[in-house]
Amino acid sequence: MPDIDLSRIIGPGDGVLVGQACAEPQTLVEAFVAQRAAFSGASVFLGINYAGIVKPEHADHLRLAAYCGAGHNRALADAGVLDIHPHPYSRLGELIRSRAIRADVVLVQVSPPNAKGEHSLGLAADYLIPALQTCRAIVAEVNDQVPWTHTERLLRAADFALAVHTSRPPAMVSYGEPGELERAIGRHCAPFIPNGATLEFGLGALPEASLLGLEGRSNIRIHSGALGDGVVAPMQAGIVTEAAGAMLLGTRRIFDYAANNPRIRLRSSEYTHGPRVLAGIERFVAINSAVEVDLTGQVNGEVARGSYVGAVGGAPDFVRAANQSPGGVSLIVLPATAGRSASRIVPQLSGPATTPRSEAGVFVTEHGAADLRGLPLRERVKRMIAIAAPEFRAALGG
Repeated sequence: MPDIDLSRIIGPGDGVLVGQACAEPQTLVEAFVAQRAAFSGASVFLGINYAGIVKPEHADHLRLAAYCGAGHNRALADAGVLDIHPHPYSRLGELIRSRAIRADVVLVQVSPPNAKGEHSLGLAADYLIPALQTCRAIVAEVNDQVPWTHTERLLRAADFALAVHTSRPPAMVSYGEPGELERAIGRHCAPFIPNGATLEFGLGALPEASLLGLEGRSNIRIHSGALGDGVVAPMQAGIVTEAAGAMLLGTRRIFDYAANNPRIRLRSSEYTHGPRVLAGIERFVAINSAVEVDLTGQVNGEVARGSYVGAVGGAPDFVRAANQSPGGVSLIVLPATAGRSASRIVPQLSGPATTPRSEAGVFVTEHGAADLRGLPLRERVKRMIAIAAPEFRAALGG
């Protein structure tokens, strides 16, 4: 590990915000947790934690927080050491600016500079943009394995209180090749995606599966929180013309394709999730996943079997925007069963209602699509039972 003394910059009680997911500055985070006793009482806002560097035992000196239970955050939540911010993603920028989420110091991973001396944020812009605007100090990990991408904010060496140069693979997320379940869900989504649509898709393999059914479509745009490996093929085929997102969430496939590619732009979460921006998008198709849904269209996207695994995240922002968009639609995609033991379409949610039934649109499993738009409760129940796994339909009232 490079010689890094973060105590020169971070003090006890400071709020530290860390680049999330694939954009996590791993070397800086390793130093941060190793030196945590020097700034005991500091808080850290993690976002999605895929690298697994921050562990429950680090709560001996640090106060840990995140907006989700994805990745290794689940272990932190299960250990009772992670404070969850249950806010829509569109509010994170406001919460950072108001210091409800503290960002005195930002630990960020950046690309090497271009010929103009400008470092790109590389793999994520999202709520880093408001954090960089309000923080006291920026500590940068300049990683030569991070691509230079078109990000809303560019940085120069003079912006950094400290810069560390590294060469290591970024944290990556691979959903693997889609199986028959994912392909079936993608086929059922396809009829709801018109030419000229703008797509959003949430985290996970299933929302990305909707991209499998785009053959024959044209002039598709993407406006999403995350851009994964699945966007590469339809962009290469000319089906998707451009993509705007808050972060890249995948492997070298999307990282390399996004490098110096002006058709892919990473924007602040205040742009990607902002209601004023979303209100101007026609034919907006929001595709998000769920832990479970009930028979009337309520969605639990947060808690599974007592563990906090998901998030409020961007789903409420995107679902509402899709419902209000001319020609738009909200699709909630999920397998019909949890393993083979339980239905994920349930009479009553076991966790919070992340998205209320007043925003119910279309629900899609491998067994079909249930369009609940404009329907009263009794008819909703019938349609939801029809897309449940056959072995559970009788118990659900079918």
